[in-house]
Parts: sequence; structure tokens; C-alpha cells
Amino acid sequence: MPTGGITSQPIGHYEFCQLHRVECSIKSSNTAPADLTQHGWASVQKINLQVNETVAPVTDQELYGRDEVWAYPTHGAGDCEDYVLEKRRLLIKAGIPVTDLLITVVRKPNGEGHAVLTLRTTGGDYVLDNLNNAITLWYATPYTFLKRQASFDTGRWVKIENSTDLPVAALK
Repeated sequence: MPTGGITSQPIGHYEFCQLHRVECSIKSSNTAPADLTQHGWASVQKINLQVNETVAPVTDQELYGRDEVWAYPTHGAGDCEDYVLEKRRLLIKAGIPVTDLLITVVRKPNGEGHAVLTLRTTGGDYVLDNLNNAITLWYATPYTFLKRQASFDTGRWVKIENSTDLPVAALK
């Protein structure tokens, strides 16, 4: 997944970071993607399915009475960001480096905003999504990728470059 420069942090993530400062202050100079074993992949698949099956989809408006609340689904319900946060928390406990579990903002084909978890591996960047139990390479999803957490700093966000942003040739 080609990334560009630093971009704005989503307001929901900013507010989440005010409550969970430690989670948003992890910096790393080791930005190499994870090389998952067969056991590692089995853990990723199990946790993805477990969270998708145990968290009920509910909007922030229904749950909190306001838009854009990023929180762990402690009530057994939440929206897309809440699924992402729970998957991320459980995968970190399972031993996946936090630098390889990146909250990502996308646009669905209908134009609606959505959040997924990107798992960076030596085999590519995979998407864990509450709308699909299959773990898919990012480019095989129907989404337009906008931005994600930076692998070098959990409190920073980087732009996702799309095909119109990438250089095709260099002029001399």
C-alpha cells in the first residue's frame, strides 16, 4: 500500500488518544512488516472472526447519542472503528507488533466513510473488515483508501497514495 506524507488525524482518533495516550504515543524506527508464521495467521483469522461475530453493529448515534466516538466495544456493540480497535487490541496481545496493525480510513463504493484494520506483512498489506470475514489484500477490496496510522508513530497519520498520485516517469 503506497503511502505519502503526514496528513490529518481523524477527530475520533484524536479524542480516543486523549483517553488512551499510551496507545497513541508508540514510536518505532523498525518499520519492516511482520513475517507471520502459520500459527500467526491462524491467530489473525481467529481474532478477526471472533470480533466480527461477537460485536453487534450499532452506530455511535445509537450507542452514545453523538457522531464519531472511537471506543472499545465494551458493551458488545459498536461501529467500524470500534471493531478495528478491538481487533487491534487482541492482535497486539497475541504478539503482532503494533507497527503492523494500522487503523485505516477508506471510502466505500457508495461514498460512505469506513474504517478497517490494515495488517502489514512481508506478503503484503491485508485488510481486516467488520463487513467481511475474509482477510483480503488491500487492493482486492472495493474501497478507496484515504489514510492510515503511520507505522513509525501510532499518533500520526499518512496519506494513502492512489494511482493518480503516483509518479509514472521522472523528467531529467
